[in-house]
Amino acid sequence: MPSARRSLSTTVGDFFAVDDDWERPAPPIGPLDWAVGVGLALVGILLLEMMRSVVDIDAGGQPHWVQWLAIVSGAMLLVWRRRHPVAVGGAAAAHMFAVGVTMPQVMGQLALQTVYFVAIYAAVAWSRHRRSALLVVAGITVFMLLWVGWQLALGGGIDELTEDARAEGTDGWFSPAVGAVVTSMAVNAFYFVGAILVGQVAWRSARQRARLEEQADTIAAQSDSLQRRAIVDERLRIARELHDVVGHHVAVIGIQAGAARRVLDRRPEDAATALTRIELSSRDAVTQMRNLLGTLRDLEDAPLDPNPTPAHTSSPTATPTPGRRSPEPTLADLPDLVAAGDHATLRTAYRLVETHEGAHAAVPPQVGLTLYRVAQEALANVTRHSTATSADVVTRVVDEGPGSPYAEVEIVDNGRPRAGTSGSGLGQLGMRERAASHHGTVEIGPRPLGGYRVRVRVPLGESDVRD
Repeated sequence: MPSARRSLSTTVGDFFAVDDDWERPAPPIGPLDWAVGVGLALVGILLLEMMRSVVDIDAGGQPHWVQWLAIVSGAMLLVWRRRHPVAVGGAAAAHMFAVGVTMPQVMGQLALQTVYFVAIYAAVAWSRHRRSALLVVAGITVFMLLWVGWQLALGGGIDELTEDARAEGTDGWFSPAVGAVVTSMAVNAFYFVGAILVGQVAWRSARQRARLEEQADTIAAQSDSLQRRAIVDERLRIARELHDVVGHHVAVIGIQAGAARRVLDRRPEDAATALTRIELSSRDAVTQMRNLLGTLRDLEDAPLDPNPTPAHTSSPTATPTPGRRSPEPTLADLPDLVAAGDHATLRTAYRLVETHEGAHAAVPPQVGLTLYRVAQEALANVTRHSTATSADVVTRVVDEGPGSPYAEVEIVDNGRPRAGTSGSGLGQLGMRERAASHHGTVEIGPRPLGGYRVRVRVPLGESDVRD
């Protein structure tokens, strides 16, 4: 059984995110970077001279201008700390070692100590790759050990640190040498490790901000995509509505005009009836197209009535209310639609089947509109492309029983395709799209015993139905 304890290398790798591919972008060198370098150089020289006014500084016999040059050269490294963090970190470590060996008290000045801390921090925080940062950390750790060893062993640091203790005597638990070594190691470890930890925390914060910005950009892009999709869906919906409305009424007008032409001389009263149907159908088509175009122009200025009444039907009395769009048709308007399709060459019949009286009234308006448009398109296709003499429309609403509730419309005729009248297929495509928008099923095709059938079933009670 594998151990649940993680190895030291794994822990260190996770902390420094060595497997993270994100690269922190390098900002260009700007006025602020120059201000940091020049400001620290001037402050460093000022503090050095103040300190020289109080105590004698051990500068290894170097002249003042060399000491100033050491401070200026170290401070100016910070100008490139974000653009070239690893190089600056390595240069700062070398600078610290060189100045510390030749001018130890100059290296110990606050300004240079700040420079070295910031350089180490930047090497970790701004490194482009995490493996480079880990190499920097390893190099700094080795350097720290070498530096402390130089101070304590080769540089005579122990003698300097314990000189006062030997002269005055101590009563501590440890010998002066042990206390000096441990204290020096602890101070240096706190200094170097602190810079490394702060740098890594800064890098993680930058990565988190970058991820949040990326997520925000992704969300914005998805939002734009959804908006464009919504526009496309709305255009398709309006295209289907126009196709169904225009197709149905044009088919009715064509049939009635043909009937009127044939009986105009022999039966003027029948011709007048056909012309009346043409007039009413054309008016209804214009009314419905105006309502659909209103969705493109006046959605904000003329919102839908929150409590509409079913006035938009195939009846000649179905005129829109001034100042608003008329309600769209529902299942309650199907009988009028079927009756309007009944004429001399095509007999239509309508039947409603429901589990209990009034069940069709509870069908959502969007579902009712879908079933209405399917029946409208199917009847128009019968008129235009079929030899049928009869068409039966059945609406079924099942909201009780063991199965899932549903509403469906079925259109069955007794004809066969008329030669030379094949359509574009957009009508059937529109039926399928309407059904798919409500997770419905579609059956379209000839019947085994003759005739043609269109049936669309839409489940009821679905929480994820799309408008």
